[in-house]
Amino acid sequence: MRLPVPNPQNPKWLLVIFLFFFSPSFSETTLLCGSSNQDSRPNFIPNLIVAMREVSKGVSESKYAFHSVISPDPSIFTYAQCFNFLSQNDCIACHSESRTELPRCLPASSARIYLDGCFLRYDVYKFYDEAIDKGNDMVRCGGPGNVTIDQYIRQEFKERVLGVVQRVVMIALKSKGFAVYEDEKDGNPVYAMAQCWATQSIRNCSNCLSNAVRKVSTCAPATDGRVMNAGCYLRYSTENFLRSDTLIKGSEASWVTIAGILSSIAVTLIAVVGALLAYKKISKRKRERKNLGRNPISVDNSDLNFKYEILEKATHSFDSTRKLGQGGAGSVFKGTFPDGTIVAVKRLFFNTRQWADEFFNEVNLISGIQHKNLVRLLGCSIEGPESLLVYEYLPNKSLDQILFAKNTFLLLTWQKRFDVISGIADGLAYLHGGCGEKIIHRDIKSSNILLDENLTPKIADFGLARCVGQDKSHVSTGVAGTLGYMAPEYLVRGQLTEKADVYAFGVLVLEIVCGRKNSVFTQGSSSVLQSVWRNYKANKITESVDPALEGIYSVREASNVLRIGLLCTQASAALRPSMFEVVEMLSDEERVIPSPKQPPFLNASVLNLDDTTTTYPMISSTSSSMAAEVSTFYSAKSATMDILGSNSISRFRAFEPS
Repeated sequence: MRLPVPNPQNPKWLLVIFLFFFSPSFSETTLLCGSSNQDSRPNFIPNLIVAMREVSKGVSESKYAFHSVISPDPSIFTYAQCFNFLSQNDCIACHSESRTELPRCLPASSARIYLDGCFLRYDVYKFYDEAIDKGNDMVRCGGPGNVTIDQYIRQEFKERVLGVVQRVVMIALKSKGFAVYEDEKDGNPVYAMAQCWATQSIRNCSNCLSNAVRKVSTCAPATDGRVMNAGCYLRYSTENFLRSDTLIKGSEASWVTIAGILSSIAVTLIAVVGALLAYKKISKRKRERKNLGRNPISVDNSDLNFKYEILEKATHSFDSTRKLGQGGAGSVFKGTFPDGTIVAVKRLFFNTRQWADEFFNEVNLISGIQHKNLVRLLGCSIEGPESLLVYEYLPNKSLDQILFAKNTFLLLTWQKRFDVISGIADGLAYLHGGCGEKIIHRDIKSSNILLDENLTPKIADFGLARCVGQDKSHVSTGVAGTLGYMAPEYLVRGQLTEKADVYAFGVLVLEIVCGRKNSVFTQGSSSVLQSVWRNYKANKITESVDPALEGIYSVREASNVLRIGLLCTQASAALRPSMFEVVEMLSDEERVIPSPKQPPFLNASVLNLDDTTTTYPMISSTSSSMAAEVSTFYSAKSATMDILGSNSISRFRAFEPS
């Protein structure tokens, strides 16, 4: 199940890498990524994954397939084809290898991959009948090999190559766009192959191969030459790259399909390529994260690597019936291994550099920490068309699905709610220093709290987490999180401290006790913070408790917990308690709870819900100190637009009802 990642200092891996690069039995790869244009539209990667999955199904049945996803924008068009001389099994192996190369181009809006046995392409326009693409078509010439440097012999060889490629093209045009050919002279054979893609018309195929003949003939006297056009592929070589004895001899007019690369060799190649990619990607992330105040735990030194195919099979190809939830960066699916082990597989869509960074950030941060109130990371995969995280499976899903769902069969009693709040506090206190580091989660909310079979809470989704050096009071970073849970000083200045988590925890506490979301999107009604504060000022704070509990709760305990929630959501970060202090307040019944000051309120009345690109929140408060702290952000619409525009934060979910 596990794929080892190579250590370049290990002599065993040096041998493997040497064989990988210099053994003639491995196929050669030509990867053409699109221009520097990168597609950052949120549906680009999800659409690409759907299209690639459908193409893979088609290739497994008929050696070629094309598929398009038109909606939602952007449209994605994909095409894959194996060369006709490959067997069906070798075709599937070759296509699988081409898929492992795909992440090297993302998030480029287009890519082509040519292997010695197959072709794969995606783009944002319909290219299926495109025969020639002058800007991207390629010709590649091999070395001179054993061809003599005598000028006469060189010229003779060039003429021979021209005759061979013209002959194979002529046969291909009479044989549904494919032919292989061998010309043997004086014991020095020259092999050739021509292939048009199945979507090409006869005319397009002829134009494409004629263009390829002109290009490849310039390679001679090199012993190998190939042309990779948009609609066809042409190659000659003095080496038998077709690996078969069933070639056309001399002037024979018929051709047959022949076997290609052995399936076992292809599978080995896939493993080595995946390992090398893993080593390259993770090494790069290790260098990039030196400025985060800690040395990340490297995946290559841990037993975290899963093969993509194993996880794809465990989730039944990410079937929609196995989907557990949808997040800002991807989806979570239930997976079952052959031994019966059940896991949760988080499927990340990398349509921006930031999302790729979040993946490695999550692996590095939580692979080295364990706590009963943190979701346990089991592994990851980075060798397929998207990257995957593998977690322990928690049967009761997320807190919001139990707490806020209508007609739920499971009602959280007061004691369960108190235990959930205490568990979350313990987990955050551990992150804020108990683990030896200072890790700030940045996205604490009910949907990121998962529950196990005993309803024990576990904090999940560390994609936005940041590690702050113990000697630093804060870090300045782009604003990311969920509106309604983000602390005002973080929204305004981008200054991140652990008190941002404290604020989000306070909002979550009030939601759990009150049994409703702190939504700022409901017109004409107050938020949870407003309701609890109003009842607190009127000395009837327990009226905020969820009526579904029907009065079955400890009045003193509920009052203390609500006051703790208000303390955690105070506008000034300095007035909020640390999570260690919160844990003490929750566990010590004799601990005196300080009097909270008014929290900031977000008004829905000024939110333009029909235009999320221009919506901005406003604050209402009679507190002059609080108003001074947040006025730079809330006083003008342009300030919000500056934060959203200048940082281009893909995970910023300020307008997603949470």
